[in-house]
Amino acid sequence: MTQRTRITVVAVVIVLLIVSLGVQAVVVDRDADIVNEDERYPGNTLVGVHSYNDDGRVVELAPDGEVVWEWSVPNSRVFGVEQLDPETVLAAVAVKTPAEDCPDEYLEYEERDDHCVHNRVVEIDKESGEVGWEYDWYDEFIGHHEVHDVERLDNGETAIIDMGNDRSFTVDREGEITWEWQAEDHLTPGTPFYEDYGGPEKDGEHDDWTHMNDIDHLENGNFQMSLRNFDVIIEVDPETDEIVDVVGEPGNHSVLERQHNPHRLEAQGTMVIADSENDRIVEHDLESDEHIWQYTGPSGEQLQWPRDADRLPNGNTLITDSQNNRVLEVDPDGEIVWQYDDLDGTVIPLPYEADRIGVDERSDAPPGDELTAVDNERSTVESILSEWEAMAQYAFPTWMHLPQILHVVGIVLGVLWLAAEGVVFSWRRFVG
Repeated sequence: MTQRTRITVVAVVIVLLIVSLGVQAVVVDRDADIVNEDERYPGNTLVGVHSYNDDGRVVELAPDGEVVWEWSVPNSRVFGVEQLDPETVLAAVAVKTPAEDCPDEYLEYEERDDHCVHNRVVEIDKESGEVGWEYDWYDEFIGHHEVHDVERLDNGETAIIDMGNDRSFTVDREGEITWEWQAEDHLTPGTPFYEDYGGPEKDGEHDDWTHMNDIDHLENGNFQMSLRNFDVIIEVDPETDEIVDVVGEPGNHSVLERQHNPHRLEAQGTMVIADSENDRIVEHDLESDEHIWQYTGPSGEQLQWPRDADRLPNGNTLITDSQNNRVLEVDPDGEIVWQYDDLDGTVIPLPYEADRIGVDERSDAPPGDELTAVDNERSTVESILSEWEAMAQYAFPTWMHLPQILHVVGIVLGVLWLAAEGVVFSWRRFVG
């Protein structure tokens, strides 16, 4: 094949791929895929939206998929959300703040001195959208320094997890810290935890060391915390600050790998966990220290980096499937009975947490050994392709999935081919 023929063929392929991609951009189905069966648990669903491009928000979805309420601030990521009463929502919000609006002390890290992060725990009035109460602080940059979780306690105080400073604490209505737990005092070499379990060591002031991402107040008065980068969930006695129980083991990814949002079923002695890097939801029995149920999603629709799962009183499980831009509810048989699948990624892009409004996290619910497990594992190739597809959403429009991304890859390779042909042609002219 002559060079002229090769160039013509490649150019035609590039044009066809561009035309095909343009047609798909116009005709691709971007409407959310809604499943709404009678077996779903009643109520609207509150979603904290992390987002791919700092376009975070709180969204309330009706069962039919209608957005009935929404709240946002510019340049933000929203994580934990909780409806306190019919008029008020509590949310953990991280705002990427330009350098000129940051206190000088939070611009000292030269690698990221173009911004800081303003971490805000806010009470939002649903009718007016105004913030009625707030506790806030600054940190040096938004990546891995966001506030991920918040919980309102029975005494009116608020429990907060602070990822950037590797701590958890409680504050009262006046903003006074009433209790504080520093991971550095309990997880470093020489501590009982480290001697028994090991774990990553802190590597500098700005290291994403623990990635603490969840806090829950238990019925016995202790606090349950998720240490994502340790692959463990710990229980801490606030009276002594000692770690009294551990689920998981650092580096043992057969149990947990970078988990999020464990939901303790106190009456059952189990814990439902979004086992994120393993792309599954598991239920762990605290007495036997074993998984008794897991859900990966049906074949072809497996979960991709799930970050929240709540067991509902009727035995259904509400799951936040982050990198698939969807929230789904599965019944005890593992069938999807409610789903909001945001195909275009415009309503709940990269959702973080979902709560069924009106359901107390401590509500009685059946344990996993009464449910049907769904375990459809991907092949290695499928897992790699799914991961690439998910990560591409940070760079491409979220309506673009694997077929569209392959179009782009083909176009880029074609352009590189033409560039190489041009180099060869120039070289031949030069030496000839």
